[in-house]
Amino acid sequence: MDKKVYFAVFMLAAAAAGCSKKMVKIDRPKEPAAQAPAPAPQQEESEAALRGKEFFSSPEVSPVYFEYDRTELTAKARELLRKNAGWLEENPEAEVKIEGHCDERGTTEYNLGLGVRRANAVRDFYKAMGIAIKRLSTISYGEDKPACAQSGDSCWKKNRRAETLVRVPSRT
Repeated sequence: MDKKVYFAVFMLAAAAAGCSKKMVKIDRPKEPAAQAPAPAPQQEESEAALRGKEFFSSPEVSPVYFEYDRTELTAKARELLRKNAGWLEENPEAEVKIEGHCDERGTTEYNLGLGVRRANAVRDFYKAMGIAIKRLSTISYGEDKPACAQSGDSCWKKNRRAETLVRVPSRT
C-alpha cells in the first residue's frame, strides 16, 4: 500500500474516534426499592392444587395438526377447535391442558419452543371463542411424546399437533 492509502485509513480512524459519544453519568435521587408483593395465599393454593392432576383425551375433543415448522391454525384445525370449544362450553367444570408437540426434526430446544407456540395458538383460539383463560393451561413436549415413532412424512404429520386434554373434577 502506498502512503496515500495509509494516510486515508489513518484519517478515517481518527475521524471515527473523534466522533464517538461521551458517556455522562447523571446522578438521580435514589427511590426506595419497590418490594414485590407476596403471592396471594389463594394463588399458591390453586397452583399447588393443579399439581398431580390427571388430564385425559376425550373422544369429544379432537387434536389439531400443523404444517411443518408452522404454528398457524389451518382451516380444518379451526373447524375442529370450534367443535372442541362447543364441548368445553357445555362442560364449564372441565379444566383444560393443551399439549404442543413436534416431529423429530429440529433441535430439542427449537422443538420445545415450537410446541409452546402451537399450544399457545390453540389456547388463544379457545380464549377468542369465549373459554375462560383460567381454565386453560399449556405445556410443550416438543418431540418427546410422538404419536408415531417412525421416520417419514406420513408419521411426522401425526406428530405435529396440539392435543386438548381435559379433567372434569366430578368425574375424576
